[in-house]
Amino acid sequence: MAEKTLPRLEPVGHVPAEPGAVVLVLHGGRSHDYSSGERKRLTYLRMVPFATVLAGTEELGVFLLRYRYRGWNAPAKDPLLDAGWALNEIARRHPGVPVVLVGHSMGGRAALHAAGAPNVVAVCALAPWLDGTDPVHQLADRTVLIAHGDRERWTDPRQSYAYALRAKRVTDRICRFDVVGDGHSMLRRAGDWHALVQRFVLGVLDIEPLDPAIANALRQPAPSGLRAALSS
Repeated sequence: MAEKTLPRLEPVGHVPAEPGAVVLVLHGGRSHDYSSGERKRLTYLRMVPFATVLAGTEELGVFLLRYRYRGWNAPAKDPLLDAGWALNEIARRHPGVPVVLVGHSMGGRAALHAAGAPNVVAVCALAPWLDGTDPVHQLADRTVLIAHGDRERWTDPRQSYAYALRAKRVTDRICRFDVVGDGHSMLRRAGDWHALVQRFVLGVLDIEPLDPAIANALRQPAPSGLRAALSS
C-alpha cells in the first residue's frame, strides 16, 4: 500500500476571495488501486475541460480534487473520504458558500455519496459507477442531474437509471439525460457534455436562468424526466 498522503484541493483559474459559490470536480478512478492520484492520469485530465469551462464564471470558485489513491477501495471508499475532507476544507475557507459537486465515473459515485454535506446544494454525476447498493437518502433537498452515454462500456446506464428512480422518492429535483452516440470517455460529444454541466451549474446556482431542457426534465415525472435525450 502506498504511503499515506493527504488529498489535494487544486484551484482551477482564479478563485475569488469571496466566491458566490464553489464547484468541486471529482475525477474517476478504479475499483481497487492504492497507487497515487496524479495529474498525468487520464481520469484526472478528462475533467480539466469541465473545470476550465466553469472557472470562466467570475462568481465561481472551482477546484479539482486529487485523491490520495486511485481506487474506491471498498469498504474504505477512499474517494468519498477525500471528498468529505475537501468539503470541510471548502467550508472552512468559504463559510456559508453553496457547493455543487461535479463527478465522472467513480467521481460521480463519490459526488452522489457526498451530497449530504451541509454546504452541498446540487450534484452533477456523469456516467456514474453504481452497483445497486448506493444510498439515496443523502440527496434529500438537493438538485441532481445524472447523464450517461448510450455507448457506455465501463459503467452501466441501467444502474444510473435505477438509482435515479430510487432517488426520485427522496428529491423531486432530479433528472437524467441519455447522451446518444457517446460512451465513457465523453469525447464524441465533448462540447455537449461540457455545455450540459455548465448550464446545470449556472442554473441551479441562479447565476443564469435554468436551461429549459433541464428545467423540463426536472419537472417531468418518472420515467420521462429520467430518460431525457441530450440534444446537440
